[in-house]
Amino acid sequence: MLIAEDLLLLLANDETGKLVASASEVDVALGGALLVELTLMQRLDLAGPSEQVRKGHLVVRDASATSDPLLDEALAMVGEKQGKKPQNVVTALGKGVRVGLYDRLAGRGLLRAESGKVLGIFARHHWPAQDATHEDSVRADLLTALRNAMAPDPRTGALIALLLALNAVHKAVDPAAAGLSKREMNANAKRIAEGDWASDAARHAIDSMNAAVIAATSSTAVFSGGT
Repeated sequence: MLIAEDLLLLLANDETGKLVASASEVDVALGGALLVELTLMQRLDLAGPSEQVRKGHLVVRDASATSDPLLDEALAMVGEKQGKKPQNVVTALGKGVRVGLYDRLAGRGLLRAESGKVLGIFARHHWPAQDATHEDSVRADLLTALRNAMAPDPRTGALIALLLALNAVHKAVDPAAAGLSKREMNANAKRIAEGDWASDAARHAIDSMNAAVIAATSSTAVFSGGT
C-alpha cells in the first residue's frame, strides 16, 4: 500500500465516502504523498551546492522502475520537471491521481464504488468502505504515535505530517480515543512532523504540499467571495 492510498482511506468517511477536506486540498495532499514516498525510497532528493540542478530543487537520484506503476508515473513526471522546486511539482503530481487510487482500492476490496445523482441530474460517485480492516490498522498505529508524540517509522511520520498540513489529524483519528484534547493531539502531531524521521527532501515535499494547500484554499475563498 502506498502512503497516498492510506492517506485517501483516512480522508474518506467510511459510510458515505465523503472527503473530510475539499477535493482540491486532498488532491494536492495526494501529490505530496507521492513525492514523500519517492524521497523516502531515495529516488528523489534536493540538489546540493555543486550539482547541475540549482541547490534546493528536485533531482532524480534513481530513475529505474519501482514496483508500482503509479510511482513509476510520478517518478517520470518529476524527471520531466527535474530542477523545479517541490512546490511546483506537488500540484501536478496530485492532478487526477485520486480517481486512479479509488480504482486501486476498490480492486483490493477496501472500497466499493457507488453512483448516484445530485438533484436528479448530475452524476455523482461515492467510494464508501467495503473492508476497513487495513484502515483500522493504520489508524491504530497513528493513534499510538499521537498518544506518545513519537513516530515509530518514517511512513507513520509522513502520514501524520500530511494530515497535519490538511488540518485533518482530528478528523482521521479521534482525540478522545487517545485520551487527548484536539489541541493536545495537534501539538503532538506537530512534534512528530518536525521530528528527525524525515530527510530534507521529504520535509520540503510536505512543506511544499502545505503551501500548495494554502494556495488552493485561498483560490477557493476568492472564487466563492466573487460569486
